[in-house]
Amino acid sequence: MSKRKKTSSKSLIVSLILVLLITIYYNFESEIKIFIYKTFFNYPTYNIGDIPEYNGKDYIYINDNIPEFNDSDLSEKSFENYSKLDFLGRSNVAFANISLELMPDKKREDISNVTPTGFIQASYENIEGKYLYNRCHLIGFQLTGENDNPKNLITCTSHMNQDVMVEFENKVAKYIKETHNHVLYRVTPIYKEANLVASGVQIEALSVEDNGRGIKFNVYIYNVEKGIKINYANGESTLA
Repeated sequence: MSKRKKTSSKSLIVSLILVLLITIYYNFESEIKIFIYKTFFNYPTYNIGDIPEYNGKDYIYINDNIPEFNDSDLSEKSFENYSKLDFLGRSNVAFANISLELMPDKKREDISNVTPTGFIQASYENIEGKYLYNRCHLIGFQLTGENDNPKNLITCTSHMNQDVMVEFENKVAKYIKETHNHVLYRVTPIYKEANLVASGVQIEALSVEDNGRGIKFNVYIYNVEKGIKINYANGESTLA
């Protein structure tokens, strides 16, 4: 075999391997990332029933970052559902199949008329903007346009809302605007017993038309503010 043929064969093999690796990554991107996090960065995954105490990480992965939607949820029909407030007045699960159809075409208006459970506002010099709490949309306004709906608002820290949740919301919004696809999106506030303030929220998301290749995650975000001690039972707070 001539040198030219040998070189050509090697190039073909390398090309096939690259195509194979790209195909594997495209179809298993989320699983590969989880493997890397767990193997090299010591970033574990948890079940929603055994959430560990906050240890400095803003969020953790649930169920290997795989959302737990039912097959019957997979639809190209847009919808949004908000659970009734419970007997303590707390918001619960917010669930939507988000598309361009649901996304708002107007600016957000004031929501100070809604007071979620545990909303005892306080200001601290170590917080950017000073105020501890936000009226936090479970499903972000940019995704469904729900604004002053009490069923879609909880008491959460400025950090959780403006620094962490918004990152996941932005990913979903960007994907929908670029593809015009649907994204199943479910947010579940997690309360300990009769606490009025959620300890955190679980967010699950899955892009429908491409079966999660574009968007797929299942995370728990801690409702915390660094340097502040929160009494989740009633919403009172002090410097840590």
